[in-house]
Amino acid sequence: MVKSDSAYKSIGEVAKLLNLINKKNGNPNTHTIRYWEKEFKQIKPKVLAGKRRYYDEKCILTLKKIHFLLKEQGMTINGVKKLLNNNKSLKLDEISNNSIKEDNLKIKNKLKKILNLAKELKKLK
Repeated sequence: MVKSDSAYKSIGEVAKLLNLINKKNGNPNTHTIRYWEKEFKQIKPKVLAGKRRYYDEKCILTLKKIHFLLKEQGMTINGVKKLLNNNKSLKLDEISNNSIKEDNLKIKNKLKKILNLAKELKKLK
């Protein structure tokens, strides 16, 4: 089942969306998002029964910006805080969204190549 873009997403789903995956075991790195919640006042998930976090579109967009600035642009947490607290629009929405879409596209293309190679190997046997 695929959720609509406007539906609330769990912390695990958001971690996968941002490609925050532990390379050793393949699990989502949800601790990164919880840390960012403490550091950035702009991230305010809904906390429901069982203390589970659910993120709306606005929170996810903010997380995408933070991810882009920290992980891809190499900014510091204090630098990102200053930028997010600044009311000027720096077209971060467009840049961070495009960056994540490009990363997902690259991953999909790599997977297609691996599948094609596996098919060719089966044919050779």
